[in-house]
This record gives sequence, structure tokens and C-alpha cells, in this order.
Amino acid sequence: MPPAAPKKDHGRAGRNLPAAIGSAVVLLSAIAASLWFYKTAFMVIVAVAVVVALWELGRGLAAKGIDLPEQPLMVGGVVMVVVAYFWGAPALVTATAVTALVVMLWLLRRGVDGYVKNASASVFTLIYVPFLGSFVALLLAEGGATDFDRWDDGVKGIVVFILVTIASDIGGYVAGVLFGKHPMAPVISPKKSWEGFAGSALFCVLAGWALVVYLLDGDWWVGVLLGLIAVVMATLGDLCESVMKRDLGIKDMSQIIPGHGGLMDRLDSLLATIAPIWLLLHYLVF
Repeated sequence: MPPAAPKKDHGRAGRNLPAAIGSAVVLLSAIAASLWFYKTAFMVIVAVAVVVALWELGRGLAAKGIDLPEQPLMVGGVVMVVVAYFWGAPALVTATAVTALVVMLWLLRRGVDGYVKNASASVFTLIYVPFLGSFVALLLAEGGATDFDRWDDGVKGIVVFILVTIASDIGGYVAGVLFGKHPMAPVISPKKSWEGFAGSALFCVLAGWALVVYLLDGDWWVGVLLGLIAVVMATLGDLCESVMKRDLGIKDMSQIIPGHGGLMDRLDSLLATIAPIWLLLHYLVF
């Protein structure tokens, strides 16, 4: 029997960089096209992302014997995104509560054994993925749930949200690879360093300041505050996802995105930053 092929070493960052860049370009191009040509189509992308993320999280939790009721979670998750976009935050809260109740009733069909475990994990999943993801819909709706203006406040807000979060990732990657020596949380995420966090903070603050001032015509201090909030939340989101994967005993949620792993491995920072970014832009800029 021939010897097994050696595992590729992708360097200190642990990524296949060409594949990661190629995948990111494809995903960002799809997002940009939907926002430019027909912004409501972006909600289709968000809904699909929610469904895929729920499938990945269900697959990961199954490693610990947790069986999520995927059908009501997926249907309810899509409904939450849709009502948030067209009818706002009160409708999102109502849809979330109704979906949680439906999920708990759905689990009654399985009987008593494991009910509390599965119900608790289901409600956690409901909040973590579709509820937080629906804030993307709330942000896009800041410009109105129509497609008459291709460059309204909602579209600009989505651009700011995505670019600031990407800035955190890029800043952390560059600084971590070049200067990373002091692990931030070695037990949770050995490759994450304080130097990488400093790079994320620098890139985030610069991106937040520039985007809020020159794209949204907001105050400079709002941009700086946005950058600081984004870097803290993005880092916490990444660490929480790392803790979950370590507890579940898996490296990636799936392998559907070349160079990145699963969709949830990319959404962790985005899900963590979207709610505070929407809150800040809603009350201080729009």
C-alpha cells in the first residue's frame, strides 16, 4: 500500500490562501451584484445562508447527540428574514417567538427523552443564526424595502457592515502572520494572537472612520466607535465559534467553501457584529 499523502501545510494562518481568496471573490461578487441590480435579491442570499448555516450547525451538534428539528428551524428562519425586511423589528421579534414555540411543540412528537437538551439547543440555534442574521435585513431596509434607489442608506449600510468586518479579518490575518507571538486564547484558538487583534483593531477603526465619513456622511467619531465595536464583537464571535467547535470535537462546520471550511466558519464574525452595527447606524447615522 502506498504511503498516505502528507497533509499540506498552509502556513501560520492555517489556510489555503489561493482557495480562500478565490472563494471570497466569488461570494463578494454575488453579494455586490445582488445589491446593485436588485437589492431584494440580496435577501435571497441571506435566506439561503441562514438555511445552510442551520444545516451546518445541526450537523455539528449531532456529534454530541443533539438532534435539531431542521424543518421548523429552516422555515421559521426564512420567515424571520423576510418579515424583518418588509415589516421591521417588531415583526422579527414576533416571528422569533412564534418559531421558538413551534420548534418546542414540534419536539413533543419525539417524546420525553432528550427533550430539554434538544429544545435548549434549538432555541440557542434560533437566536444565534436566523435571529442575528435577520439584522442584516433590518439594516438593508433602512433605505426602504424597495428597489427604486440602487444606492440608498440600506445598501450603503450593508457595504459598511461587510467591509468593516472584512477589515477585521484582514488586519488580524496580516498582523498575526507577520508579528503574532503572544496567543490571545491558546486553549480556544491557538493561532489567534494579541498582535493579530491589534492589527484587526487598526484596520477596523480606519475602515469604520473612512466609510462612515465618506460613504454615509456621518461624524468621524461614529466611524471610530463603529470600528472599535466591530473589532471587539468580531473577535468574540470568532472565539465563541472556536469554543463550540472544540466542544463538538470538529475542526470546521463543513467544507462547502474552499479555503474557508463551512459557511458558519465565515459567518461567526458577521453574526456577532451585525446587531450592534445596525443599532449604531440606526440611531447615530440614518
